[in-house]
Amino acid sequence: MVKETDLLSGEEIYDYFSDKNIDYERLDHPPVYTAEESERLVPRARGAHAKNLLVEERKTGCLFMLTVPFGVRVDLAATAAALNAGKLRFASADIMQAALGVTPGAVSMLALLNDRDGRVTLVLDQSLWEAEAVQCHPLVNTTTLIMDHDNLARFLSGISHQPKVLSVPFA
Repeated sequence: MVKETDLLSGEEIYDYFSDKNIDYERLDHPPVYTAEESERLVPRARGAHAKNLLVEERKTGCLFMLTVPFGVRVDLAATAAALNAGKLRFASADIMQAALGVTPGAVSMLALLNDRDGRVTLVLDQSLWEAEAVQCHPLVNTTTLIMDHDNLARFLSGISHQPKVLSVPFA
């Protein structure tokens, strides 16, 4: 049983999925730290290949997880405007660890499970929300899970992180 007060890591997330009847497919692979490494090292599989960027609003410290299709470059200024936010910058590894319990390379929508204070707003690109399935790291960068849309939606609803779905501006 997963304790609600502990940050989850690695294998513990599978207990959570089992407890909540959330289905997935699992692919194990060497560690990946960038989208480019992921392209080379993660076996080809179904589902939209996403990348995740944790950014913070400079003045307020508000955190946003931008989940976008792999291979695109996000226009942070235009994204800030679309979110009615101030200037955005990439969050530090320390902020990532404190807010989500993950390290660079392991950021994914699944890490929102550890955001129990609701500090992070998920901004999900429209194309990924409409995808039949999406690939996500389960709190580590040595595994990729493939989650069908319904399971992903149920997961996000269950952790009170309804995504802000929009066409994220690309550079």
